[in-house]
Amino acid sequence: MPDVTVTIGERSFDVACQEGEEHFLRSAAALLDAEAKTLVGQIRHLTEPKMLLLAGLMLADKTAGIDDELKLAEKRIAELEGRLAEAQTLAAQAAAAAEDAARPAEEMLAGLAARVETLAEEIEARAVG
Repeated sequence: MPDVTVTIGERSFDVACQEGEEHFLRSAAALLDAEAKTLVGQIRHLTEPKMLLLAGLMLADKTAGIDDELKLAEKRIAELEGRLAEAQTLAAQAAAAAEDAARPAEEMLAGLAARVETLAEEIEARAVG
């Protein structure tokens, strides 16, 4: 199990982690360190436990805010997916209605074409006869 030295609030800590998890530990420590540096800059004489507690609480607050934003985004996505499904259904219904509306016109045109052919044959027969 590797030991990683991380610096949080100008203090070094040796932390053990699972093999291959070193990068994640360093990333998490960097987030905590950024919050701790803010605290150390504002309050000079912080005990180590209080610094870590406050930095952790600040990160937790940011995480809670991000979680809220994520939930709102997921809700909005679900609403938009519902509207998209409704629009797709309406588009399919409109296409079917347009196809149904075109059938009588097609039938009428086919009937007229047949009638014109019949008339043309009659005229041709009279002309020959």
